[in-house]
Amino acid sequence: MTLEASAALKDDASPENVVAGPPLALHRAEGDLPFVPYQEGVTFQLNQVDIEAGYFVVRLRGEPGRTIQRHKHTGEIFAFTLAGSWRYLEYPEINTAGSYLYEPAGSVHTLHFPESNTETTDVWFVLHGANLNLDAEGNVESVLDASAALAVYRAGCRDGGLPEPHVIGA
Repeated sequence: MTLEASAALKDDASPENVVAGPPLALHRAEGDLPFVPYQEGVTFQLNQVDIEAGYFVVRLRGEPGRTIQRHKHTGEIFAFTLAGSWRYLEYPEINTAGSYLYEPAGSVHTLHFPESNTETTDVWFVLHGANLNLDAEGNVESVLDASAALAVYRAGCRDGGLPEPHVIGA
C-alpha cells in the first residue's frame, strides 16, 4: 500500500476501510469478574489465562488465619500485595500492602495469611507453569496450571449461579 493510500484510509474510517486486528487493550473492571471460592476462607478472581503459553493471572483474597497447601512452582511467579499481609511459612519475610515478590521456578512453600491480620488480604499473582500441590511427604497431590485454573474458576462461577465469566484469553 502506498503512503497516499494509507493516508486516505485514515481519513475514511468507514467499516469497509477498517482493517481488523488485535484490540489495542482489553479491560476488565474489578466487578466484571467475580471472586469465587478456592478453599475455605480463600477466594480468587481469574483475570487472564493463556493455556498455550502456560500462564494465568489471579487475584487472591484470604481471611486471617488461612493457609494454602504447600506447593512447588514449575515456573516464575510475580506477586503484588494490595491489602493485608501474608507470608510463606518456610521464610521470615512478610508481604504487606505495596510489596512486590518474585519467585523463581522451583520455589516450594506454604502460603499463610497471619491470624493477626485485621482485614482480608488481597494479592495479585502472575503464575507461569503450574503449582504442584504437595502432601505431607512432598508427593504431588494435584496440579494447578492455566487450564486447571480456568476449569476451577468456571466451576466456581457455575456453582455460585453466576454467568460464564469473560476471562481474558479464555
